[in-house]
Amino acid sequence: MNEESQVLELFGIPFNVGNCLSGLVSALIVFGLVFWFSRRLQMKPKGKQNMIEWMIDFTNGIVKSSMPDEQGKKYGLLIFTLFLFIFVSNQIGLAIQLPINGVNYIKSPTASPATTLTLAFLVLLLSHLMGVAKFGFKGYVKNSYFSPMPALFPINVLEQFTNFLTLALRLYGNIYSGEVLLTVIYEQLAKSHTPWTYLPAIPLEMIWQGFSVFIGSIQAYVFVTLTMVYISQKVEKE
Repeated sequence: MNEESQVLELFGIPFNVGNCLSGLVSALIVFGLVFWFSRRLQMKPKGKQNMIEWMIDFTNGIVKSSMPDEQGKKYGLLIFTLFLFIFVSNQIGLAIQLPINGVNYIKSPTASPATTLTLAFLVLLLSHLMGVAKFGFKGYVKNSYFSPMPALFPINVLEQFTNFLTLALRLYGNIYSGEVLLTVIYEQLAKSHTPWTYLPAIPLEMIWQGFSVFIGSIQAYVFVTLTMVYISQKVEKE
């Protein structure tokens, strides 16, 4: 996947067009699906309403597993939106590709470290802000860095950086590696003119597509679960 990037500068800030466009497409897909699922709601759910209610119950379960009290309810919408966005972002590159002159304008946004690092940064920034809002700055520092004992301060500081990196790179590595393998199978086997190479490539591509969907779903679940874990660590007393 040695593809080129189209970079535009706006107010001196470089923007990768492929990453921005892919992220926008993922957001529009999520908005469209939720908007469609939530039309004509009924007291007795059926069809598409069952689907959206199941997704809400699923993400609410993730919230309750880390923060079972009333305080956790305020994060339900965040986790629901984040899960759907990451799930769609993980899968979009498997179904849609838009390469033009060597630049892929539509791909999985989460196959780029810039996207996953941004998501991880926003999640951890939110967790710290929620901690400050709950305990005040002094109480937040005490709860996050000097609990359960002051001697753990260096480890607690280091943990903030490791949480950021592992949250971002775990998602990026899994999605990027899956797309690399799909590309290798397609380019090395499916483009071959000999039937004993391109015929086996067809089921191999389908199998790996299915496996990539599974991995993308698991990674979306892991990301939002860890998001709730990190938030709960900042807003609940150690």
